[in-house]
Amino acid sequence: MKKVLLIVMVAIVFGALAIGVGGCGSYNGMVRQKQEVDRSWAQVETQYQRRFDLVPNLVKTVEGSANFERSVLREVTEARASVGQLKTTPGQAPETAEEFAKFQAAQGQLASAVSRLLVVSEKYPDLKASAGFRDLQVQIEGTENRIAVARHDFNTAVQSYNTAVQQFPGVIVARLGGFLPRPYFQSDAAAQKAPSVEFNFGNPAK
Repeated sequence: MKKVLLIVMVAIVFGALAIGVGGCGSYNGMVRQKQEVDRSWAQVETQYQRRFDLVPNLVKTVEGSANFERSVLREVTEARASVGQLKTTPGQAPETAEEFAKFQAAQGQLASAVSRLLVVSEKYPDLKASAGFRDLQVQIEGTENRIAVARHDFNTAVQSYNTAVQQFPGVIVARLGGFLPRPYFQSDAAAQKAPSVEFNFGNPAK
């Protein structure tokens, strides 16, 4: 009887050790994946900040063109102000779907406003002939492309992390460790499509 009891106790101890080791492994894996999510988010922030910093120069350049649509400039300025009012922790992605939606909506609004400004600018030959404006067009287009890549990389990191915290037995460790699923970027044509840039320098607008 004592021998059977000893075997049972040993089995329980080894089982507990196995669970503990497995739990530690899962926990450490989630920590690494969460850090990868935040690292990817930092890249997203960097590219959005680049666009944010380019907008004032773009607006200033366009303002010098005679009779340029003021409503377009106002839309860009207001959209940039909305982005500037976003409250986020640097290097840490929004943890709730509501916070994330606000961030994406503001950034999408700015992307749409900048895109419209560039399209409207095609009607102004003096702008198209400006080397400074052409350079800004190229920088904006490149930044939008980098934003799209950064968003894709972030979603990939979030997918890996969310899978880890929602699959069994990791879900148990996740609940005990406070690891919650993170929201993704959703498809948004305004935010993901680079502004249309057409260099028709030899064809003045009619």
